[in-house]
Amino acid sequence: MMSRHVRQSLRLCVVLLALSVSAAVTPTNAYQQGIITGTVFVDRNGNLRRDRGERGLSGVAVSNQQDVVLTDSDGAYRLPGAGATGMVFVSVPSGFAARTWYQRTPAGAALNPVATDFALSPSPPSASVSFIHASDTHIADASVLRIRRLRALVDSIRPAFVIITGDLVRDALRVGEPEATGYYELFQREIALFRRPVWTVPGNHEAFGIERDKSGVTASHPLYGRTMYRHYRGPDYYSFNADGVHFVGLNSVDIDDTRYYGHVDSAQLAWLERDLAVVSKTTPVVTFNHIPFFSSMESVHGLSEAPPAPSIITIGGKAQFRHTVSNAADVMARLTSHPYPLALGGHIHARERLRFEGTPTRFEQSAAIVAPTATGGMMFTSGITVYRITAGRIDDGRFVPLGLDRR
Repeated sequence: MMSRHVRQSLRLCVVLLALSVSAAVTPTNAYQQGIITGTVFVDRNGNLRRDRGERGLSGVAVSNQQDVVLTDSDGAYRLPGAGATGMVFVSVPSGFAARTWYQRTPAGAALNPVATDFALSPSPPSASVSFIHASDTHIADASVLRIRRLRALVDSIRPAFVIITGDLVRDALRVGEPEATGYYELFQREIALFRRPVWTVPGNHEAFGIERDKSGVTASHPLYGRTMYRHYRGPDYYSFNADGVHFVGLNSVDIDDTRYYGHVDSAQLAWLERDLAVVSKTTPVVTFNHIPFFSSMESVHGLSEAPPAPSIITIGGKAQFRHTVSNAADVMARLTSHPYPLALGGHIHARERLRFEGTPTRFEQSAAIVAPTATGGMMFTSGITVYRITAGRIDDGRFVPLGLDRR
C-alpha cells in the first residue's frame, strides 16, 4: 500500500505533467512558432482603430503570401506565420476600400505575439465601375511629366482604381543603390498624389542590381533583387476584389543569377491555389502581371540574340522564350476552376488584344506610359486602357492616348 507521501508525490507529478502539456498548446507557445492574429473591421470614422460599435467583417481572406485564411464571424483571423517575405495583407473585399492593405511583421515576430488589424472603409455601391490599366512608366526626372499626365487622365476619368503592370522605374537592374532608390522614391512621391487607389506589380526593371557586372551590387545586398520592390511597394503578389471580380496580381519576372525571364515561381503557384480556394467558383478572376503570358509582339520585334535581353534564354539546360511567361500553362491550370475573362500584362510597350477561338480568356497588354514605341515598321501609341465592370462582366476596354506625342 502506498504511503501518503508517495501518493502526494505522484499527484504532484501528474499536475506538473498536465501543466507541461498545457504549456505546449498555449497561445504564448503558438506565437513562438510564428502565429499572427488580428481583426478585419469596418472603420466607419476612418481613424484606423476599432472603436466600440465597429463590426468585424467575416469571410475576408488574409494572407502572408503563403497561407490564406478567412476571418471568423467577428472578423478575427489567425495565420501560422509571417511567411517568407514578412508581410501580411488583406484581400480587400468588394464594397470596401483600405488605406493600408498590407503590413510588415516586426523583427522577432517568430518569437513574440503579433497582432495585425486591418481597417476597411465602406465604398458606395454602384451599378458599374471602371478601372484603368497602365504600364511601363519607367519613371525618371526626364519622364515625370508623363506620369503626371496619367494622373490628369485618372482625375478626369475618375475610375474606381488604377492598375500599373510593372516597369515602374527607369531602371534598377543595372545601377547602384543611390540611383535605383532615387527612381523608386520619385515613383512613390508621384503615386501618392493620385486620388484613386493604385495597384502595382513589379517589372524586370524593378529587380535591383541583378546585372551585377553593371550595377556593382552584390547578391548579399539587403535590397537585392525583388527585395527593393517589396521595401517600397509591399507584396509583389496578392489579390483584391472589386464589383464582384477577383483581381490577382502576380510577379511574372523570375531571376536566374544575373538574368530575368518570364516565369511564375512555385511559391506563387502554391499561393494562387490557396487564394482561389476561398473564392466562390462563380466569381470571375482577372490576373495582372508584367511579362505577359502570351504575346504576338515577339514576332513583331523579331528574334534577337544580342544582349542585354535576347529573345531566348536557357534555364536548367532548357531553351525558352524570355519575354513571355514560360510556364503560363501552369498558371492557366490553376485558374480553370473559375471564370477567367481577362489577363492583363505589360512589358511589350504596345496595346495588344489576343483572343483565341474556344478560349474565354482575353490576353491584353497595355501601351507604355513612358513613350510611344516604333518597331516592325509600325508606331505604337502611348496610352492607357479603360475597362468597365457591370454585374461582374468586363467590357472590351477603351484605349485612351496619353496625348503628349506629336502625330
